[in-house]
Amino acid sequence: MIMIVQLLVLILVTLSTILVIGIPVTLASPGQWEKSKNLVYTSISIWVGLIIITGIANTFIA
Repeated sequence: MIMIVQLLVLILVTLSTILVIGIPVTLASPGQWEKSKNLVYTSISIWVGLIIITGIANTFIA
């Protein structure tokens, strides 16, 4: 179970890094927001889901 939580945290950190770099670049680029809006919202939804899943999985570790 510890390996699963560690993998979830690794995915969460990787996605967080991508979002920290990607969202400001998308917002700063002219015309990119309209093209990438759905991808940004989907990525944020996955990030929130990973936070919740990681928290739930962490409760099972003694």
